[in-house]
Amino acid sequence: MLQELVSIHQEVMTSIVRHFKRYLYPKIHWSTKGLCLLGDRGVGKTTMMCQHLLDTYTSSDRALYLSADHVIVLSLGLFRIAREFFDEGGEALYIDEVHKYPNWSLEIKNILDTYKKKQVIFSGSSSLDLHKSKGDLSRRVVYYRLQGLSFREYLLLAKKIEVPIFSIEEILQDHVKLASFFESFPVLSCFKEYLHYGYYPFFSEGVEDYYMKLNNVIEKVLFEDVAVIYNLKQSTLPVLKRILWLAATSDGLIPNIDKMSKNLGVSREMIYSSLEHLTHAGLLREVRPFGKGNTLARKPAKLYLHNTNLLYAIHGSLQMEAPLGAARESFFVNQVEMSHKLTLHNKGDFFLEDRWVVEIGGRNKDDEQIRGEQDAYLVIDNIKIGFGKKIPLYLFGCLY
Repeated sequence: MLQELVSIHQEVMTSIVRHFKRYLYPKIHWSTKGLCLLGDRGVGKTTMMCQHLLDTYTSSDRALYLSADHVIVLSLGLFRIAREFFDEGGEALYIDEVHKYPNWSLEIKNILDTYKKKQVIFSGSSSLDLHKSKGDLSRRVVYYRLQGLSFREYLLLAKKIEVPIFSIEEILQDHVKLASFFESFPVLSCFKEYLHYGYYPFFSEGVEDYYMKLNNVIEKVLFEDVAVIYNLKQSTLPVLKRILWLAATSDGLIPNIDKMSKNLGVSREMIYSSLEHLTHAGLLREVRPFGKGNTLARKPAKLYLHNTNLLYAIHGSLQMEAPLGAARESFFVNQVEMSHKLTLHNKGDFFLEDRWVVEIGGRNKDDEQIRGEQDAYLVIDNIKIGFGKKIPLYLFGCLY
């Protein structure tokens, strides 16, 4: 039994890129006995897990990689594989795509409880199913979430250009100085590339068929991940797709639930649940309005495509031009919201950390909308260097 799994393990290891490590790699406490790596499809979870395996263990006798959706794993069962491997002296199991394995959280729990001196590292797509498992495994597993490539990481992977990580305070206060890191190469051209095809590491396999692959990812998320996890009827899935397309073709969608319900011919409850599914699946991202209590409840949130690559891929499939405003705001939300509080502002576009007002636009954008606001900034696309409170948009791609 194990010999077949070892052969698969060795085949997978031969394809792992080891020279480039993601921002999250050094932040993970890899010695934790139970560790879960969350992330959307295609962001590089498998590569990161395998990099650590290769960095730590010299032999598959000590650590074994499994894909939980492989037919051998499904037929034998995770616990049975773990028992045989650990009884023969194995030290760690690296389990990929765990969300595709039925009742996975129960078996992971049983493995960790039975083999307390062994290690289980597993990965899965960011979905409600994995988030719910935190309750079952809260005392046994530490969770980490992997984001797609930042603009900074794209420069390193695609162009071999190394730029340091900047804090949000550095960008707001010292952006003119920070822009000097980008003087030696065409940063605006690189940034445009990133917006189109730099978020998912598989761009390195070729950009010619990148959108085709990304649209396939969207289909798999909708028709495999979301459909299975939420036990949805096939008739519901086209509704999800139409809502996603609606969000993609809007310049930031403020959903009118009644109107969407009427136009799509489904209940309000289905619209609400569909938006939740799409958000948890990593296809949409929601920015809530600033406020508390009843004030907050009365104001609608704004929906963006999770990242700009999704935006351009969907528009390409629809043979439409992606709105620049939506692309700029989607980029800003995606890069900033990972580690900072971001809400909508009644004058500017966003309120950052309940402190800074941010208005986003193109080269000719002025400060008319935010004039008179304290700590207000213009974040501008298509400029290489800023001045005063006018900051280049691309700099916010260096936060991780």
